[in-house]
Amino acid sequence: MEAILTDCVQNSLRHFMFKNAIFLCDRLCAEFPSEMNLQLLAASYLQNNQAYSAYYILKGMQTSQSRYLFAISCFQMDLLNEAETALCPSNEPGGEIPNGASGHYLLGLIYRYTDRKRSAIHHFRLALSIDPLLWSAYEELCILGAAEEATVVFGEAAALCIEKQHFYLGLASPNLHVASEGCNLVSSLNFSSEDVSSRQLKNTQVNSFRDIPSNHHGAAISASQPHNGGGPSNISLYNTPSPLASQLSGVVPPPLCRNAQPNGSNLNTVNADGSPKSVVNSLVQAPRRKFVDEGKLRKISGRLFSESGPRRSTRLAGDAGVDTNANTTGVDGNGTSSSKYLGAKLSSVAFRTVTVRNSQYLANDNIEEGISAEIFDDICANLASANSSSSPGDVRSLDQDGPTVPVGGVAISRSKVSSGVSEVLGLIKTLGEGYRLSCLYRCQDALNTFLTLPLRHYNTSWVLSQVGKAHFELVDYLEADRVFSLSLRVSPYSLEGMDIYSTVLYHLKEDMKLSYLARELISTDRLAPQSWCAMGNCYSLQKDHETALKNFQRSVQLNTRFAYAHTLCGHEYVALEDFENGIKSYQDALQIDSRHYNAWYGLGMIFLRQEKFEFSEHHFRTAFHINPRSSVIMSYLGTALHALKRSEDAIRIMDCAIFSDRKNPLPMYQKANILMSLEKFDEALEVLQELKEYAPRESSVYALMGKIYKRQNMHEKAMLHFGIALDLKPSATDVATIKAAIEKLHVPDELEN
Repeated sequence: MEAILTDCVQNSLRHFMFKNAIFLCDRLCAEFPSEMNLQLLAASYLQNNQAYSAYYILKGMQTSQSRYLFAISCFQMDLLNEAETALCPSNEPGGEIPNGASGHYLLGLIYRYTDRKRSAIHHFRLALSIDPLLWSAYEELCILGAAEEATVVFGEAAALCIEKQHFYLGLASPNLHVASEGCNLVSSLNFSSEDVSSRQLKNTQVNSFRDIPSNHHGAAISASQPHNGGGPSNISLYNTPSPLASQLSGVVPPPLCRNAQPNGSNLNTVNADGSPKSVVNSLVQAPRRKFVDEGKLRKISGRLFSESGPRRSTRLAGDAGVDTNANTTGVDGNGTSSSKYLGAKLSSVAFRTVTVRNSQYLANDNIEEGISAEIFDDICANLASANSSSSPGDVRSLDQDGPTVPVGGVAISRSKVSSGVSEVLGLIKTLGEGYRLSCLYRCQDALNTFLTLPLRHYNTSWVLSQVGKAHFELVDYLEADRVFSLSLRVSPYSLEGMDIYSTVLYHLKEDMKLSYLARELISTDRLAPQSWCAMGNCYSLQKDHETALKNFQRSVQLNTRFAYAHTLCGHEYVALEDFENGIKSYQDALQIDSRHYNAWYGLGMIFLRQEKFEFSEHHFRTAFHINPRSSVIMSYLGTALHALKRSEDAIRIMDCAIFSDRKNPLPMYQKANILMSLEKFDEALEVLQELKEYAPRESSVYALMGKIYKRQNMHEKAMLHFGIALDLKPSATDVATIKAAIEKLHVPDELEN
């Protein structure tokens, strides 16, 4: 009965029938209340976006896998202190973090969102050292500005680590399954930073927010709660030969939460390894990497578990095929922000079934990192000996290239594995370096790096969105528009970068295209924060700031860790002259991402308008340190310095801004203003004459020239330029200012003051 119910639950999860899975798993836990079954019930609730249910089910459990799932539930519910306590119990200060790389990654996210940057960087680096293909950890390091060059991170050491993973996998795989008389053992691997190799899936990023990587054979439980996280499995082996399992160890399970009405479903990958109690899920597509068992490799004799029956292959998430060894169903999300736009993506919970003859308990030992070279050579010799007498059905075999390694259920020679690893790392190296440069706002270098990608990878939504963002930061809005349009055509279901695209159209004043984009995004996914950012920008372009603010607030409601949405709220508050709430919105954005320079810039603008020039200069300078290539930031930093009577410093920073982007008229205009205040009229007119070539229809340029000619008592030229400024249809405020200047044209400056 237990096996049948478990299999039915897994079938329901594979077919995304989460409500049915919850109902059946509820029956399973009522009949067989083992902790492993409760974990399966919690996983089903997490699949159905009900983290609160999983929270109450797992509360009080002490095994590493239960603690990890409980931490995921807490993370989704924004209970970060409880999540941290679950991963790092206070009574075990030196204990291992559950689930190795993914556990460290989840802990890094917790530290990041609780403003402990140094600890976050430490755990992201640990996660990456355990699993070099854990892209999400490298991505977080890039966002924090602490990533090493991709050539270092994904170099030879990473290649050696991955090859070891697959080679040890090939050695251990014959021992995964033994003949059974009906007694099942469910286990998952014990991973830590001291493992010889990581056995963790690498999840590919498909949205603007952060994800928890999958276990090598793990079940990704996705939820549309505000935030989520995950990682590989780290629980001990459980023996469940009878309904009353001894694994509970005296821990009374908390009351089961049965309010199983779904809140909506995310598209997740659900995978099974053919055993009745295995649930393997992955939130996004992942490379096919073989499941490794830590059989007792430290006790190697002349043969490796020669008594064991035929091995069953374990296939990982991301493979949509089904064979006799594994059933896999893979489905991607819509490419939008993680976990239905609510923060970091959920990871995987891995269960693996091992059957044991005569109900014997099979110990699950970790492969120690210190295996000597002599033992390693013995393993290779034993492998060759075993292969020479192995049955035809054994996956392992020897060919002219040496011993084979099972990858995704297929035997591949070691030389081909090495070649494949090199190709994967070469691709990740280019993507990683481009993303690192982009996060450092070295946008032109990032563009040059992305151009080295093969065309089939360059023309994907993620790469195109990064290219579009780089052009956006370079203030090349026309090219950004072209690239984002291409990205939308390539992947109309992906909302990656669409919030930035809407801002690009806002700056281009393309109200029709922006309106169309907003409608398309809303029709694609109403629960995506990017969709409501586009809608807010549409209303903001029409000067309907109150409606725009409501749309941006809706975006924040959908994902409270979406820093850009908080910043856009701040811009609308400033437009409404509600500076207090504007400051709060910018500070909320900085609490999420301290390197979000847009929020620093917004705070600087508020203090500049309030004439708090010291505060303004501090915030502009902080933004400048984060993005030292932005001519806009340099321009306003120069304005703040000029207000502080540091005009020479202001002119120097303006020259840097002009050199950085000669197409941007703002620094040239501000420099002319500073020169006029210093009564260097000829130099100011020279700058403005050059500016007219870049902005021939900018009324403010002609108005400023009129003021300078008036100061020089050249009234005819002043009148001419004031008239040109009025002909260019300036704003109502500028019209009033220009008309006032014309009325006082013949009034001496002393009397005017």
